[in-house]
Amino acid sequence: MIPGPFLLYLGHSDDEIGIKTSRGLAAFRPDDCVGEWRHDDCPLTLGLDRIDAAEARRRGARTLVLGIANAGGRLGADLIDDALLAIEAGMNVASGLHQRLHDEPRLVAAAQAAGVQLFDVREPPRDLPVGNGLARAGNRLLTVGTDCSVGKMYTTLALAGTLNARGIRADFRATGQTGILIAGSGVPLDAVVADFIAGAIEQLSPARDDDGWDMIEGQGSLFHPSFAGVSTGLLHGAQPRALVMCHDPSRAHMRGLPHYRLPDLRECVEANLSVARLTAPAVRMAGVSLNTARLDTDAARRLCAETADALGLPCTDPYRFGADPIIDELLQWSATPRSATSTPIMTASA
Repeated sequence: MIPGPFLLYLGHSDDEIGIKTSRGLAAFRPDDCVGEWRHDDCPLTLGLDRIDAAEARRRGARTLVLGIANAGGRLGADLIDDALLAIEAGMNVASGLHQRLHDEPRLVAAAQAAGVQLFDVREPPRDLPVGNGLARAGNRLLTVGTDCSVGKMYTTLALAGTLNARGIRADFRATGQTGILIAGSGVPLDAVVADFIAGAIEQLSPARDDDGWDMIEGQGSLFHPSFAGVSTGLLHGAQPRALVMCHDPSRAHMRGLPHYRLPDLRECVEANLSVARLTAPAVRMAGVSLNTARLDTDAARRLCAETADALGLPCTDPYRFGADPIIDELLQWSATPRSATSTPIMTASA
């Protein structure tokens, strides 16, 4: 476990989506966040006190979380300099970037001298197995998406929270850096060698013999040319009984790829069900989760209703309006034997 409380780093970021790790911790572990560290040229905020490393340490922070993402996941000079200041103040440093803290000699030497730790969240477990596709017991739900960074983690946590509130055990299985920091465990799937992705999920979400659910955080999108591979491995390794489709209706194109259109919702639903059936023949789509953060309340509710009517599936923004419509659908048919056929393909167009 990475020691809290945390100082959340925004640095010089100007990309709302790029600070999703810091934002996720502020949303789901608010009591563990003492403030945000951002420079004068950063226009973003999490609504926390703006403080630096020295002040954060005085307030009891034990770890600086470099909760930002940049192209290639690199440790720039500014990140390294600020991390050194945090170490000097007596804090550990945690990062989910692809470039490891432990690969930067200055950070390693400073941490050793100060007696603090470096946590590389994107370090996958050793000796992961190759997926075998053998049927295993238990209820598993996997969130999937039309694109990356559309709210799969928020949706998964909201669904798990709603099940737990109803007295049904639900365990969140993290597969990305933000989810791992929130949950305290998981597998950073985008750092796993491709041959072992399915096996990593089989290990992360093993067979279970109760009536509870493993709620597995999705990654990427089958329609994103850069990240479709991780999505495919997840669908096969998860052996999901249920999928939930996540979508950001404000997107004009795939994230980072203006030359690629967003897929039609129906097209994405059909593709994900088709890929999942390799290891989960009876998989069903339990609903649609819309990220309506950029819409006003009336427009958001109207779009959820229109999407539900078009696809014949419950639709909500689980973080904003609650996950009950999807959970109601899930529990209505979850007692159906696994040999049952999957949800018929819808006929209306979204």
